[in-house]
Amino acid sequence: MQSVSDVWSMILDRLREDLSETTIKTWFDETTVVALEGDVLVLHCPNAFKRTNIQDRFLPNIESALKDIFSSNMTVRLLDDRALHQRENKKSQQPASFMESGEFTFETFVVGPSNHLASSAARAVADAPGQHYNPLFIYGSSGLGKTHLLYAIAHVIHQNSPDFRILYIKGDEFINDYIETVRSGRSMNEFRTKYREADLMLVDDIQFVAGKVETQNEFFHTFNALYESKKQIVLTSDRPPQEMALLDDRLRTRFEWGLMADVQQPHFETRVAIVKNKAANLQLILDDDIAKYIANKITSNVRQLEGTVHKIKAFHDLGIDVDQSTVDRAIQDMIRSNEFTVTPDNIIKEVCRYFRVEEDQIRGPSRSRDILNARQIAMYLIRRLTSLSLDDTGKLFGGRDHSTTLNGVTKVENRMKTDNNYAETVKAIITNVNSTK
Repeated sequence: MQSVSDVWSMILDRLREDLSETTIKTWFDETTVVALEGDVLVLHCPNAFKRTNIQDRFLPNIESALKDIFSSNMTVRLLDDRALHQRENKKSQQPASFMESGEFTFETFVVGPSNHLASSAARAVADAPGQHYNPLFIYGSSGLGKTHLLYAIAHVIHQNSPDFRILYIKGDEFINDYIETVRSGRSMNEFRTKYREADLMLVDDIQFVAGKVETQNEFFHTFNALYESKKQIVLTSDRPPQEMALLDDRLRTRFEWGLMADVQQPHFETRVAIVKNKAANLQLILDDDIAKYIANKITSNVRQLEGTVHKIKAFHDLGIDVDQSTVDRAIQDMIRSNEFTVTPDNIIKEVCRYFRVEEDQIRGPSRSRDILNARQIAMYLIRRLTSLSLDDTGKLFGGRDHSTTLNGVTKVENRMKTDNNYAETVKAIITNVNSTK
């Protein structure tokens, strides 16, 4: 899939078929692509005179080029500086849907020994942002309620201070936003304004920035700007900062400045309370025996507990009696829907994403050092995480033979024993693969 900057380059190439190079440079030198949203291409031109002329004279040319590229009718929206700033501000005032919704609030978050510290700290932050526990760093395995707490914080602050600029973003989205800003040639000032003018910044899965040198540097300065302005920062991760071997030491230190609070697998009593609470919210009556049965069957994931109750509610609404067999069916359906099988394609895609290379490069004949390194790690992970044979693994990479594949796998294994940073890179990719659920 082409990036939006690639699409703009293709459009300019088509415009050159009808317009002179002088015309292109005169009218489009300050025009950048902002986004491709469905059938709308959003462009930005800071020069009002040029924007008006593009709108009046060249819009049909651009839309014709889009039709050639996508084989469908598309429209173009041109933004000036003010419109772009309004767009970015609106985008950063993150989802009113979750801030105004009653689904992810402190009232619907079931507190137990496994999450008491994280919940109490989150409430303190929500009541007085920037005054306690800055940053607040919440860590724990997937499905235990970290994102729920982020949303609950945003919900309270939005209610108490509707004008607060609240920004919620995932770690990999910050990475992609930064990369796209650099690749598209957009002003870094716009990028920095978006993040550094927030009153509350919530970052989910911050572990994804580890190992990304340029992105970590940008996030370091963003963190400093917010912290020095006494703006509240809340981060979540699947592990504490000291376990992120590829995390910049400057960031590790700052993440540990405030309070680190973990969320663990809920105890039995907490799991029962979660089931009962979710059922009550859905206006579903479950007797204690059924609630305890579910809590005994699903022991490690809050998301699966709540999903099972949703499934039982659906059965109830269809007129199916809620008995043990119905509950067993709901549990099996939920577990099955949350199963994730690691495939060679999953691994190759994640390795490519991590090293910022294309799949055809890693599968192809290239012997450049970076591509070769990514290819060998992909081979190693496929052998470790799947049941594919060496011969079949080699076929995924341009038909490489058994000995070539074995040599690649062996090199990774040996290097991991002597190079800690390299070993942590491989482990980080494994974590990312397993998180793609």
